Amino acid sequence: MSERSESATEKIMSSIIDTIADNLPKQKSGQFDPSSVSDKMKNKLFGRQKTLHGVLGGGKPADVLLWRNKKISSSVLALATAIWVFFEWLDYHFLTIISFSLVLGMVVQFVWSNFSNMLSGSPSQVPRVKLPADLFVNIAVAIGAQVNKFLSFLQDVSCERNLKHFVVAIAGLWAAAVIGSWCNFLTVIYIGFVSAHTLPVLYEKYEDQVDDFLYGLLGLLRDQYQKLDQGVLSKIPKGNMKAKKNE
Repeated sequence: MSERSESATEKIMSSIIDTIADNLPKQKSGQFDPSSVSDKMKNKLFGRQKTLHGVLGGGKPADVLLWRNKKISSSVLALATAIWVFFEWLDYHFLTIISFSLVLGMVVQFVWSNFSNMLSGSPSQVPRVKLPADLFVNIAVAIGAQVNKFLSFLQDVSCERNLKHFVVAIAGLWAAAVIGSWCNFLTVIYIGFVSAHTLPVLYEKYEDQVDDFLYGLLGLLRDQYQKLDQGVLSKIPKGNMKAKKNE
């Protein structure tokens, strides 16, 4: 029974893939007229005019995400992986890591100061570790700006009276809630961090193929929605709320 079910599943998946593959090259939705084809060749996905480096903000963060300097990008990704392994696999806690790091630093400074006094006979100047006062302020301001931008985006979607954008935002939040139920917050952050360091560089490498596939897929989805709208949604009777209120 299991082999039959697996073969049936494979047949269904292959038929779906073949249907999508057959429809994508032939896609001529009402939303895509001949002029939009030339626009698609000129513009990138979602009408962006900037390069991917410019979309990511430019500067050093974009260089890191697009692997302009492989040593820095690999070091950042390795550091994030090490942090995730320490906290997720080895079950270390943040306070434990901080305490061990401070103990190690104190031991190094203790050995340095005592052995330098024994060797040179004069007290040595142990370098002082001091974090700049503006560091924490800048971090808090950056985090607050991103949180406010996200809240403003949600409020704009809620108030712009665009049902499609509203449904997409609700679906995204629901997907985030489902993913959060599968794994903890640290793992979600790590998955997002790894995706941010891999997907942009892959998209930059295969930009044209990805754009063509997504344009075709969006056109296919629009045609299916139009068929559903014409066949089902348009036939749903809409009551006159004003007449009912007057009655």
